[in-house]
Amino acid sequence: MILQPRFKKRLLPPLGILLVALLAVSGCSGKSGKVESFGKKVVLNEVAHSIFYAPMYVAIEEGYFKDCGIDLELVTGFGADKTMTAVISGEADIGFMGPETTVYALNEGASDAVVNFAQLTQRAGNFLVARKPMDNFKWEDLKGKQILGGRAGGMPEMVFEFVLKKNNLDPANDLSIDQSIDFGSTAAAFSGGQGDYTVEFEPSATALESEGAGYVVASVGVDSGYVPYTAFSAKTSYIKDNPETIQAFTDALQKGMEYTGKHTSQEIASVIAPQFPDTDEATIATIVERYQAQDTWKNDVIFTKDAYTLLLDILESSGQLSKRPDYENLIDTSYAEKAAGK
Repeated sequence: MILQPRFKKRLLPPLGILLVALLAVSGCSGKSGKVESFGKKVVLNEVAHSIFYAPMYVAIEEGYFKDCGIDLELVTGFGADKTMTAVISGEADIGFMGPETTVYALNEGASDAVVNFAQLTQRAGNFLVARKPMDNFKWEDLKGKQILGGRAGGMPEMVFEFVLKKNNLDPANDLSIDQSIDFGSTAAAFSGGQGDYTVEFEPSATALESEGAGYVVASVGVDSGYVPYTAFSAKTSYIKDNPETIQAFTDALQKGMEYTGKHTSQEIASVIAPQFPDTDEATIATIVERYQAQDTWKNDVIFTKDAYTLLLDILESSGQLSKRPDYENLIDTSYAEKAAGK
């Protein structure tokens, strides 16, 4: 989806000049104070299309990327591995995915490291869904049960296992986790009778509840604590060659983050509704409210060293980490700090 400028082609030249002048004066209303010329094409590949990423969609629908001189094309990769492949191949300029993928790529010898420059979510966005309401659910209730989980080595599955271990459960021996189902297909499999529980993102969790096919009994994000769950990244070479683009992009994200922190779930739902035409606005508002209640989104997009250390700890706990890359090799906070005025 290419977001086109709002200027009408039939505008008379003097008015067009005036609009450009006004844009130059007002600029990107992010805090960096630096604005690119209008129309820099950027291809962004997102790992999935989910209400979990509301601040990014606010930035799109409110025109913040346009205001910052970004002509954004949004593509959904349907999996962090596919998003990373798009970034490395040059098919995408920027990737939005779990930052664990950048760790894997560097440890596997990537010569042009994919570096994280902005963080979006600070909690896991998935929920544990049972077949019946469980007002007094305890994680130990999962002993001996079958759970529909996620891909081995992906953030959803690793954080889920991290929560299990925090609650003295052995993911390999105390329960059975089915990791064979494709991303996005677990809800349908659960509705079809597979598993005792399933781990779902929104809107799948709420959809299962609406159908009476499942009930949210726990939030993986609440029980895991703060985790750098998703981040924006690009190849080192792209960042070096396009610093103003990265800054403008980050400024727009910061504005989207600030909007979600200052507005109600209903207001946010109204803004991002065009991104989810198959989900009614009331359901979107319910989902946004659920994410707001668990402090899903940060006040800024800065990827801190503490968050990175926790990420590595989770990878190590899951047996997915061959070595711990230095923070400075995979995280660049300069653009996010400038966008936040720090």
